[in-house]
Amino acid sequence: MAALGWLTPRRRSATARSVLAGEASAEAARKSTQDTQLEQPTADEPQFPVHGDALAAAFFDLDNTVMQGAALFHFGRGLYKRKFFETRDLVRFAWQQAWFRLAGIEDPEHMQDARDSALSIVKGHRVSELMSIGEEIYDEYMAERIWPGTRALAQAHLDAGQKVWLVTAAPVEIAQVIARRLGLTGALGTVAESVDGVYTGKLVGEPLHGPAKAEAVRALAAAEGLDLSRCAAYSDSHNDIPMLSLVGHPYAINPDTKLRKHARGLDWRLRDYRTGRKAAKVGIPAAAGVGAVAGGTAAAIALHNRRRR
Repeated sequence: MAALGWLTPRRRSATARSVLAGEASAEAARKSTQDTQLEQPTADEPQFPVHGDALAAAFFDLDNTVMQGAALFHFGRGLYKRKFFETRDLVRFAWQQAWFRLAGIEDPEHMQDARDSALSIVKGHRVSELMSIGEEIYDEYMAERIWPGTRALAQAHLDAGQKVWLVTAAPVEIAQVIARRLGLTGALGTVAESVDGVYTGKLVGEPLHGPAKAEAVRALAAAEGLDLSRCAAYSDSHNDIPMLSLVGHPYAINPDTKLRKHARGLDWRLRDYRTGRKAAKVGIPAAAGVGAVAGGTAAAIALHNRRRR
């Protein structure tokens, strides 16, 4: 992976589409909320989060930070069960997700293909229909995959009187369902275009990934009057370094190898709930996320093979 050094977050900046995606996600998140314990500090650690700090909030990545595996894949499983698409589409969709997680390469052509596949599934369906189905899919596939440790972190912010937002590349409608079920404030997610409540098969901007996440957090913070230096952000992925770098309290949760190295270099706090111990005390490669998606892909392919026999 050394040859991919040009992809490091230092060289990545927000594009116009990233800004548009971020602003659209922030607007969607605020609309949805207008129409839910941290580990005990050590002797040399100040109490955090600060109770009663109205200028602070917390931002949580979803996949492999709050939830084991990829929310979009679990959602795809649910749609497949409801005959939204055929087995070959599930296998293709699962492989695209596994490729992205395994390679970590934002190849424009591959990402466009994956994006078009997902959007074609929901094109012509009503937003309300997908929201209702999302509630069912959460119960079927997602509820049991929430990391208790990360859930406790989010609850600590809520108990301190702070707002807590999910920030994810998953569709904002899915993210809002998960946020509501967890009792969080709301969610920032990828915004799919809809006209009169019906999906058009297009995105507003681009997926909320990498720099776009940072732009969404920045836009929401400005709209909510937050002080980002007093806010916290949590993620497992080096792709979210732009978002983590925005806040005064960045946390690496179940970190991948690149994020672990980056976090240690900047003395960011680390937590690893895959082992039940702090990541600062163990050096286990971050394979859980890859395993979850790759395992899902294997299951989908196995299902496909069984049906062909």
